[in-house]
Amino acid sequence: MGRAGPTRGGASGPVGRTRVVFYGDGMDPRSVWQAMARPGFLLSSWPWRSAAYLLTGAVAGAVVLMGLVSAAVAGGLLTVVLVGLPLLVLTALAGLPVAWAERHRLRLVDRSPAHGQHRKPAAEGLWPWLTTRAREQATWRELGYVVLFAGLLWPVDALAVTVALLVPLSMVTTPLWMATTGGGEEAKVLKLWTVTTWPGAFGFAVIGTVLLGLGAYVLGGVAGARAELTRLLIAPRDSGTDATVRELTRSRVRLVDAFEAERRRIERDLHDGAQQRLVALTMALGLARLDASEGPLAEQLVKAHDEAGKALAELRELIRGIHPQVLADYGLEAAVADAADRSVVPVDVDMDLPGRFPQSVEAAGYFVVCEALANVGRHSGATRARVSGGYRDGRLTLKVSDDGRGGADAARGSGLTGLADRVSVLDGRLSVSSPPGGPTLLRVEIPCELTETADRCA
Repeated sequence: MGRAGPTRGGASGPVGRTRVVFYGDGMDPRSVWQAMARPGFLLSSWPWRSAAYLLTGAVAGAVVLMGLVSAAVAGGLLTVVLVGLPLLVLTALAGLPVAWAERHRLRLVDRSPAHGQHRKPAAEGLWPWLTTRAREQATWRELGYVVLFAGLLWPVDALAVTVALLVPLSMVTTPLWMATTGGGEEAKVLKLWTVTTWPGAFGFAVIGTVLLGLGAYVLGGVAGARAELTRLLIAPRDSGTDATVRELTRSRVRLVDAFEAERRRIERDLHDGAQQRLVALTMALGLARLDASEGPLAEQLVKAHDEAGKALAELRELIRGIHPQVLADYGLEAAVADAADRSVVPVDVDMDLPGRFPQSVEAAGYFVVCEALANVGRHSGATRARVSGGYRDGRLTLKVSDDGRGGADAARGSGLTGLADRVSVLDGRLSVSSPPGGPTLLRVEIPCELTETADRCA
């Protein structure tokens, strides 16, 4: 693939298959604001696009006002016979179709995509759809926009079109009116002035042309402001990006959950399969060793029995590293205590957890503690370490400290960088304080909810 050259006002060129859109100085403006800042605005289509946006807004606003008033009055009068209740519900949901139409109408003055902020209902049917929409903030924001549109915005649109377009056009066409309806003798200008000479008629036409040029900028400014207000209320510019970010975050969490499930499956298969076969092989070799008489065969059986025992120990350590059975069966507190018992440095454990947490949270907390204790044993020169943990205000907190030499740096390959990424997927935070000379303190906070209380676990 060829290398993309630089562009003015843009970013770098396309990478791989990614399509990069540039908004440089040489590109067609995507909004009326950008068009107004460039020469040639008056000769472009943007003034007429602005006029069309405001004119359609005035018409649509008047229609929406009549529809809202009619529906609200009819619903209120018919409520006594219960027929009006569905009509009132439809009135409350009037923001949905109006906002949809407004987002499409934005394309007249703003070519950037305008996205809604509604979620897809969890189930099919009218009732799930209604409950989903009723709980969304976007639904009520759109209803508020409809009320503002019907009560205030459309008169502003109509006034801007009248002052900035219709008045100058009326002045520009003064000679035409004088030649047709005035019989060449007189013409009325805005119902205010009477023109009886051709020089006067053409003078008004010149003034109208100048005002028409100024009015084009007025139309563009009002249309741009209206478009920004519409986006603020019903189509924020970053709503599409926010939705993408939220979906990416959820997908990362789903990947972590799937990863943990796969780890547990591998651990279970090794525990119930290969480990049991190694245990049976070790026992068989041990029995054969006892029954064998002295000689070369007995020596070979002794070596085979020892190797099988070492393989079994390594397999058990591997299984514990993949996903310890104690964590799955008894929870984070018991798993941390087990890891402390296996640490080469004496560890004091002070854990006060009210129950069980989601499996991904427990796994992340456990492996962070294990990695921290491994670093204490390998690098710190500490004589003692301490692990504490608690749960408060919806956050699991774990702390690992030691009395070593300090100076720990996650950037030097301590293994904590990957664990920090794993914690961040769960919207958590990992921090390390390790000044030269010590002490070192690692702290993890993960927001989560209890899945089982201590009473149920017992």
